[in-house]
Amino acid sequence: MTLSGEILIPRERIAARVAEMARRIAVHGPALDRTLDVLCVMDGAYMFCADLVRELPMPLRMGFVRVVSVERGGDPARVRLPEQLAIRGADLLVVEDILDSGRTLSRLVARLESLAPRRLRVAVLLDKPIRRRVEIRADYVGFTVGDHWIVGYGLDHEGRYRNLPDISYVK
Repeated sequence: MTLSGEILIPRERIAARVAEMARRIAVHGPALDRTLDVLCVMDGAYMFCADLVRELPMPLRMGFVRVVSVERGGDPARVRLPEQLAIRGADLLVVEDILDSGRTLSRLVARLESLAPRRLRVAVLLDKPIRRRVEIRADYVGFTVGDHWIVGYGLDHEGRYRNLPDISYVK
């Protein structure tokens, strides 16, 4: 696969949308004196998550989890969750790069819900509804994309293209 020459979403639109998402999260989020626990799903969401949390006004704790997709043989119900996040009773925000089939994210959310957070919300940079196989919706969505293999701004193809500042695709 080779990188398309087309930019689907330029960096300026990404930055503006991430700031807008942060404002919405802050309005719906915990009071400014409460802590928001943020769980970043690695590796693809790291750029999005870093930019998003820098825009949030409330105190927060960060945790990172590496989840292998169900399509690649992973089991989100068995991932090791970061010890620094107090999930029980927490205001928890899961930050994910892309909502595709929904299988992986739905299993991760089910696992987290079983740990009784006070409130659990999901923010995704990209939503690809055409590929959805499981009923799940994110609370905050940056952009809806078509059926491409998306790269850039943290998303990769075989480990390449994560460093691109814009969102493109491979063909």
